[in-house]
Amino acid sequence: MRYRAKIAVITGSRAEYGLLHGVMQGILAAEEFELQIVATGMHLSPEFGLTFQAIEADGFEITEKVEMLVSSDTPIGVTKSIGLGLIGFADAFRRLKPDYVIVLGDRYEMMAAALAAFMARIPIAHIGGGDITEGAYDDSIRHSMTKMSQLHFVTNEISLHRVRQLGENPASIFNVGHPGLDRIRELKLLTRSELERELDFTCRSRNLLVTYHPETLGNQEASVEFAEVLNALHRLGPETGILFTKPNADEGGRKLGAMIDDFVDHHANSRTYTSLGQLRYFSAVQAVDAVIGNSSSGICEVPSLRKPTVDIGDRQKGRLRGSSVLHAEAKSESIWKAVHQAYQLDCSKVDSAYGDGTSSVQILEHLKQHIGEGRSQPKVFFEAYMQPKEMPENRG
Repeated sequence: MRYRAKIAVITGSRAEYGLLHGVMQGILAAEEFELQIVATGMHLSPEFGLTFQAIEADGFEITEKVEMLVSSDTPIGVTKSIGLGLIGFADAFRRLKPDYVIVLGDRYEMMAAALAAFMARIPIAHIGGGDITEGAYDDSIRHSMTKMSQLHFVTNEISLHRVRQLGENPASIFNVGHPGLDRIRELKLLTRSELERELDFTCRSRNLLVTYHPETLGNQEASVEFAEVLNALHRLGPETGILFTKPNADEGGRKLGAMIDDFVDHHANSRTYTSLGQLRYFSAVQAVDAVIGNSSSGICEVPSLRKPTVDIGDRQKGRLRGSSVLHAEAKSESIWKAVHQAYQLDCSKVDSAYGDGTSSVQILEHLKQHIGEGRSQPKVFFEAYMQPKEMPENRG
């Protein structure tokens, strides 16, 4: 019988799972591969909705669960969560013995998985390297994961160039586009009336979808900046419907979640949801007049639905963006003005800067071609600009 390479896919949140869904389906269907799903982070937390159940509801079998979130989201608490993750992933990989580990993006849960795989000499395929987000420590995590990975599936040409600048082998870097666009192509989105029933929410004359996460490298506390966001939303008045999705488990996220709950308690035109999942999230994008906040989705995925985004603050500073993405400072007046500007924006001809929605298919093909190379080929630093004959002699 032909050996089937074991591919461990790591997922820590429902949003992340949505991006990996197509890749997971492809691995499951491929005769060359055996799919191993490792759920961790927010998936396993009651506070964040126990979203591992959504994976199982889609017919996938979760191979391992790695508990790692502590109840604190202070810097010390996040560091302890990473430590627990390292221990858990080390044990999981010892049991699973994967031939390749797939990680996505830049979250600290993925960093723990990547480091555990790296130390166990398990080759890593990283999706989403080379992006820039100057306002969050995710930036350094992402670049660190690039240096531990053997295969790089980037979302755009600029990111491909950056991964090349980090010294990675050009033959290991592939621009496959953003996997979120695959899901948008696949899903049959809900109509507005179907969405209203699903969310128990009545749309108003204007409607906004808000996703705001802590800016972990900001000069102010995230709660101070988020208070400006809420003040701008309050100024829009009761004729504007507001849908919130809760912040992630980053430093300070719980405090922002409590502020959202308080806002919703005092504004009948608003609702909050721990996790919408991709069908309801993209259906909401389709139904609203604009998406506001500081999530990467507003920059990478929302434009493909031809809706405007108001990107607030510096969390996503440096990320490639199209003409439908407006920027606002984390100040009430700036946000209020940007929202009204978004209302006037014509996005009917906006093209995505992140590919054509075939990312998962491309990733699967590259995996099939490179699956046997991981352990046998040590990584070499490739100089981005200097030819070998131009390099100074190392005199040790």
